[in-house]
Amino acid sequence: MKGLLLRWLILTLAILAAAYLIDGIAVAGFPSALAAAALLGILNALLRPLLLLLTLPLNILTLGLFTFVINALLLMMVSGVIGGLKIQGFGSALLASLVISLVSWLLTTLVGNEGKMDVIVLQRRDEDHWE
Repeated sequence: MKGLLLRWLILTLAILAAAYLIDGIAVAGFPSALAAAALLGILNALLRPLLLLLTLPLNILTLGLFTFVINALLLMMVSGVIGGLKIQGFGSALLASLVISLVSWLLTTLVGNEGKMDVIVLQRRDEDHWE
């Protein structure tokens, strides 16, 4: 349960980052981003595997880049349902899917399996050596 909530929060932050970085994306506030992340998570769990299977030849031909198109379509579906998320055109949705994927990946790698930040502690052994 804790992992699910953490992934939901990470996806929410990724949607807010996309809205901040891309002009064609607007989010009314944190509650709207939270609702959009919840719906996007549900669509990713239910609809995305089917879409990936149906477009498998095209996805293989594009070396997996067509996955971003599928993500953009799902994001546009979410913006049609969530009133606080506005996306102006497919190009903005495609850029947003790239940003959301990148931010989600970065935040997921920073956060460990137990929801704690992974930290590397370096200590100076002598003037030229760290351990």
